Amino acid sequence: MLVSLALLLLGALAAVVTPRLMARAEWPEREPVVALWVWQCVVAGVLLSFALSMTFSAAAAWQAVRGHVFAPAPHAVVEAYALAAYGPWSAVMAVLLALGGVWTAAMLTREIHRARLRRRQRRAELLVRSPLMPGEEPGAERLVVLEGERPDAWWLPGTAPQLVITTAALGRLKGRQLDAVLAHEQGHAKARHDWLLNCSAALASGFPQVPVFAAFRGEMHRLVELAADDVASRRFGRLTTALALVELNEDRGVFGPTPTPGAQVPLRVDRLLAPAGRLTAGRRLRLTAAAALVPAIPLLVALVPAISALG
Repeated sequence: MLVSLALLLLGALAAVVTPRLMARAEWPEREPVVALWVWQCVVAGVLLSFALSMTFSAAAAWQAVRGHVFAPAPHAVVEAYALAAYGPWSAVMAVLLALGGVWTAAMLTREIHRARLRRRQRRAELLVRSPLMPGEEPGAERLVVLEGERPDAWWLPGTAPQLVITTAALGRLKGRQLDAVLAHEQGHAKARHDWLLNCSAALASGFPQVPVFAAFRGEMHRLVELAADDVASRRFGRLTTALALVELNEDRGVFGPTPTPGAQVPLRVDRLLAPAGRLTAGRRLRLTAAAALVPAIPLLVALVPAISALG
């Protein structure tokens, strides 16, 4: 009984405390790639805690599940978990957690389906604006130039990601600024940031009252842009990347006094022009290692009775 409750409380505690701790931390803006890793490990730890809690509750409630979970375990290990003492609430707890797991899978499936529909729609619109020439294959060109009065550049995810840029952007971006914009979009494609955005959106829409999932979605949208900015700035310089951002967005009202959906762009420009400096290699390594241990904590809690029995 204590194992299931401990895992449930561990997952709930991480889901409530982590967003507050990360909101107070200043280092994620300096190391967005490390912050992305930390968030993924924390969310994985929360989901694993709930999954293990469901497993032990189901094993306590139903003999058939217990036989599969503890099939290779010695009798002393099974006795160490005291499954018979869980009581009737174990079945209710297992069913509720299982429903949560099914709902999570449904939300992920729905988000992946929606992402595919959006991608197909955007590719269809792209073919209308830039039809294929005789002999060309769909998706064969990695860079597509569109006629357009608005400076813009984006990437279309998929098995063959495509970079799209408008003629207005080509006319406005000067020299290495264009290279910086393309490097930014290539950074998104190479890191497969679309998967992070899809997963975070699915969890946040499926469980809007869980703080860690809502924060996860918000931080993914911010951190993937910062990470892509860093990819571009390392190759072409911070000033060049900042100027490219300004050229692409100055006509969208994001630099005015009234907040807009693109209000993060001025913050990104300020970050590029006045960098706070990276963390030391040692601290980055410690943060990465500590984050990797987060999903291991539920496993350790789950194995404590077994280790004690065998010891």
